[in-house]
Amino acid sequence: MPAGLGLRDLISRPFRKHGYIPLTTFMRRYKIGDYVDIKVNGAVHKGMPHKFYHGRTGHVWNVTKRAIGVEINKQHGFPFINCRRFSTLESQANEGQIPPELLTNRTVLTPDRVIGQYADLVTRVTNFYDEDKGYIVLGGDVFDVPIRKDIVHRVVRWQLAKRQQGTHSTKTISEVSGSGRKPYRQKGTGRARHGTLRGPQFRHGAAMHGPKPRSHAIKLQKKVRRLGLKVALSARTAEGKLLVFEDLAVPSHKTKNIVNYVSQLENTKKVLLVDGGPIDDKLKLATRNLRYVNVLPSIGLNVYSILQHDTLVMTRDAINRIVERMHTPINR
Repeated sequence: MPAGLGLRDLISRPFRKHGYIPLTTFMRRYKIGDYVDIKVNGAVHKGMPHKFYHGRTGHVWNVTKRAIGVEINKQHGFPFINCRRFSTLESQANEGQIPPELLTNRTVLTPDRVIGQYADLVTRVTNFYDEDKGYIVLGGDVFDVPIRKDIVHRVVRWQLAKRQQGTHSTKTISEVSGSGRKPYRQKGTGRARHGTLRGPQFRHGAAMHGPKPRSHAIKLQKKVRRLGLKVALSARTAEGKLLVFEDLAVPSHKTKNIVNYVSQLENTKKVLLVDGGPIDDKLKLATRNLRYVNVLPSIGLNVYSILQHDTLVMTRDAINRIVERMHTPINR
């Protein structure tokens, strides 16, 4: 495929030499208006700005005797990710079996499926008592995206840097307490010359180049943050560690209710409960004293919290809100 040399100029590697090159069979395969995938050879174009064109799409706008011109990063054709609505269905008499009409163009959430195919997944909806509450379709553009560890790393680094307080502060020579008088005369004492006792070389003196209050936040594109959350949700879904509840209602504020439920989960050390709206007071009291159980509203769901917990329990309302949040256009 052609490698990029500019925003509207893509030249294939065999044609990157001087002199007149006739139109070959390779060039004849493309005509104006064709949609193409751009792949850049890293060995040839290492360090050049156009290496960022790799993976993008475009359409051919010009074909010459030695080059193919491609319009890059234009919105042509169908969008890569389509907005999907969630469809639910109440459970039938045959409990545990998924209705066939719900499986049209969808995949049952099983461990042996292929990950990262953007396929809609069908899973059961239960509660703390493992009662059948119907089924839900998880949108493939949110819960079945390819696993990108590099994206998750960037988002976690952005989160940890942004939440640093940055309130550390040291005193400079103008702020430290002490007299401004010259301690002794300039000459005749045999000692080093000093004009103040507040310098960094003295006890109780100033700190040179010490920290001052500042923000540790780094910049990260909104689309990368959004993709990081999708990857984290897809990873928990692929591991079978995403459970969907009808709600997070508990009978009382007793902690033993949550302890009994968590003890029944396999290979689970920490559980994250995510509700759609405000957290119920009973659930807050029931989980407040458990270090391995945390509760979040859907608006607070983030990549770092998902990675810190083995099992992710989300309500139907929370999933609908997360999907709506992922489909909201990014405000640029």
